Amino acid sequence: MKATHSILLALGVSLPTTFAALRPPAPPVQEQSPDAAMAEMMAKMTKFTQPAEQHELLRLLVGEWEVKAQLIMGGQAGPASDGKSVTTWKKEGRWIESEWSGSLMGMKGSVVHWIGYDLMRQSYVWTGISDFDTAMNRAEGDLTPDGNTLILFGTLDEYITGEIAKMVKYVYRFDGQRDESGSLTSIDSYTLEVHDMPIGETNTMVMQFSYQRAK
Repeated sequence: MKATHSILLALGVSLPTTFAALRPPAPPVQEQSPDAAMAEMMAKMTKFTQPAEQHELLRLLVGEWEVKAQLIMGGQAGPASDGKSVTTWKKEGRWIESEWSGSLMGMKGSVVHWIGYDLMRQSYVWTGISDFDTAMNRAEGDLTPDGNTLILFGTLDEYITGEIAKMVKYVYRFDGQRDESGSLTSIDSYTLEVHDMPIGETNTMVMQFSYQRAK
């Protein structure tokens, strides 16, 4: 073998080149037809742009709600203030808009949330604005396996302390009617908790909104 290798080298031929020449040629690459390429693209568009089963949760939240809002410090809830919320489709089957109006700490105002499910990111996405500041806050998360709770994480800038991009958690806890599989078919009430994560591992909830469907 060494002698053969030496002869090949003397002739200016390397073993890898020789073995490559002995391999059968690779099959020709089959180019995708324009029709097939278009069909593949349309399939992806359908998968990621059309409402899916995850959007069903949004439908269950549409309606009018009576709301009690409470500020919480150190695990102790303050007095509840009454308000109302109206949730409508912002984009049918895709995005809902929920507008709460009431008072917090004696200040009247409103809070608007938009919620959707992003099929590309595979998560629920949430955006909120209010009369109480000039920020637009965002969060992202998913349902727990039992479908009872939606947990989202995001950040906000705390103007009182000067903290930028403070971690915050939003927790929606749903209660309503269920089918035989345990999936929600209607929502009669739910709570929205706001958690200030830098507080630590316990007593992180700083605000709670309790929603009861209006009769």
